[in-house]
Amino acid sequence: MALKSLPYEIKTEVALDVFGYDGILFISSSKPGTDGPELIKLALTKAYEIDKGIESEGVVIEIDFPAKRLIYAPVLINLDYNDVRSFGETGKKIVLRALKAGVKKPLIILPTHTAFPYCQLVTLLGVFEALYVNLQYREDRPEVNPKVKQVGFYNSNYKKLHQIVNTAISIECGRYVARDIGGSDPERMTPIKVEEYVRNVFTDSPIKIEVISDLKTLEKNFPLFAAVNRAANEIARHRGRIIFLTYEAEAPKETLFLIGKGVTYDTGGADIKAGGVMQGMSRDKCGAAAVAGFMKILSELRPPNIKVVGIMSMVRNSVGENCYVSDEIIQSRAGLRVRIGNTDAEGRMIMTDPLCYAKEQALKSVNPHLISIATLTGHAFLTVGEGYSIIMDNAVARKEENSLQLSTLSERIGDPIEISTIRREDYKFHKGKVEGEDVLQANNLPSSRTPRGHQGPAAFLILASGLDKYGLGSEFPIKYSHLDIAGAAGEVPNNATGSPILALYAKFLNESFCQLADN
Repeated sequence: MALKSLPYEIKTEVALDVFGYDGILFISSSKPGTDGPELIKLALTKAYEIDKGIESEGVVIEIDFPAKRLIYAPVLINLDYNDVRSFGETGKKIVLRALKAGVKKPLIILPTHTAFPYCQLVTLLGVFEALYVNLQYREDRPEVNPKVKQVGFYNSNYKKLHQIVNTAISIECGRYVARDIGGSDPERMTPIKVEEYVRNVFTDSPIKIEVISDLKTLEKNFPLFAAVNRAANEIARHRGRIIFLTYEAEAPKETLFLIGKGVTYDTGGADIKAGGVMQGMSRDKCGAAAVAGFMKILSELRPPNIKVVGIMSMVRNSVGENCYVSDEIIQSRAGLRVRIGNTDAEGRMIMTDPLCYAKEQALKSVNPHLISIATLTGHAFLTVGEGYSIIMDNAVARKEENSLQLSTLSERIGDPIEISTIRREDYKFHKGKVEGEDVLQANNLPSSRTPRGHQGPAAFLILASGLDKYGLGSEFPIKYSHLDIAGAAGEVPNNATGSPILALYAKFLNESFCQLADN
């Protein structure tokens, strides 16, 4: 039941007095009764005279429109510290309230705010988020999906509205895919079922699919990945695979390589996660899920000037008699001898060889940029908290201010990314300590108890993939960035978020994004 399109009808309207809706949803950051269409202002003014609480709580009242009822939700903004996410959260909140009221065909008035030029887009995405039904629930209980039959949108600038809504639909299709993969349980999304889902999603699309699942090929060309896959490979449905998704415009001006961590379940391996911390580890595939989601956006928007190679590194980090263990020395695709320090540091293992592959392809690509995306460390979660990702650039990407640009744009679209820096200490930590050991994979402590616990893995990825040979002083400098999304991916039992695909959309499809500003 992979997504083909959104499951409910979507319309844009030039007026509010149209038939076919059973509720008007009004979102505003102004005092009730001070903005909006005249009839709505009048209704909210009367309601506010009776109940001042609607200024913070909202209200459901009768109104003299064909839709019969008005549902009002305030956006509570403090310009000193609030951000555009308040609009998305309110969009989600008002839809959930409308559903409780029995609304099946809402007509939504999108807000505007001079300080937040993308608030309409973010509100739309909040509305769509509220209407999402997770994959397994809609498969097991088809009657629950969709939550509404139809949703309409209105503002005074119809031409701009139509453009924003159409683009938001394309973006939501991508987030749908990312949530489906990232949020499903470890058996619904085993590596082989991820492949099945992806093939279904990209049928009759411009996305080219290639899958490597042959064990000998994996062992030869992706040996670090194969090491993690050893225990899981004993069970047919858990056998790992690397999924390549490629979108190529006719005349690309840049080439983007996205490498996503796709651990369908992380037991920790031989260094098993004990004390109840294994719960939630089905979300360790959200990096790969984001890669698939971004590729879905590309297949919908079909931008004319970019090539994107998405690499989904899908594996289960299982524990068993054939699992890889600490103290092993494994030679990476780049020919570097890696000493294993902790089998729970599997994410960097399964991304290193695909990153090395991307590096090799980058040498013959136009303006390449390599990005790894992973729910990699608890340290990242502790550093920035829930709802935030962290970006780290190598020196080449940092020189072009990639992290600064991505962080700025992520704020505008409500998918915030904070900046960290890879330092000399991080490289020193992971360089081999004795003769015959080129790179140390990890220490034997969790990242949350390791100083610089989220920066170090980025340095490992650079070293073990051989990317350190393509820095600022090299003949062919290659841009590389690492995104740790541990704080932003969404915690069980809540839905996966699809982060950071909104930020990636804003950065790498910037021309499309800039056109959506509503003031």
